[in-house]
Amino acid sequence: MGDHDMRAYGTGLFDRWTALWNGDLGLAGEIMAPGFTLRYAQAGAEAFDEIRTPQQLAGIVAAWHASRTGLVFAAEGTAVVDLAPAGGAPAGLVARPYLASFVTAEGEKVARSGVDILRVADGLIVEVWSVSSGAAGRTFYR
Repeated sequence: MGDHDMRAYGTGLFDRWTALWNGDLGLAGEIMAPGFTLRYAQAGAEAFDEIRTPQQLAGIVAAWHASRTGLVFAAEGTAVVDLAPAGGAPAGLVARPYLASFVTAEGEKVARSGVDILRVADGLIVEVWSVSSGAAGRTFYR
C-alpha cells in the first residue's frame, strides 16, 4: 500500500470508529483487535478502564446511547494519519478531532469536542487515547 492508500485506510478506519460510536455495534468485531486498551482522560470515564474486548465495547456504546437522547458523534477537522504497512497490514496511528452531541432530559442540546488517537496494528485498533472537553467544555468549531 502506498501513502495515499494508507491515508485512505486511516481516514476510513476513523470513520468506522465514529460509526461504531453512533450505534453500528457490529463494527466492534470488525475494527477492534480481540484485546485492546482504552485510555479515556475525561472525568467520569473510569468504566472504560476495564473494557478489553469488542463485545464489552459494543455493550458500553449501547449503554451510552440508552442514557443520552439523540447521541451523535461526528468526525471533525482533518485526520492525522501515520500508518505504514507492517507484515501486510497497516500499523501506526490515526488521530482526529470529533464532536459529540446529545439532548439532556430538560431538552437542552449539549455539544462537546474531543480528540481520539487510534493505535493500529495488523489493521485493527489495539489502543485508543481519548480526551474530550468534559461536562463544562466547549467545542472546537463554532
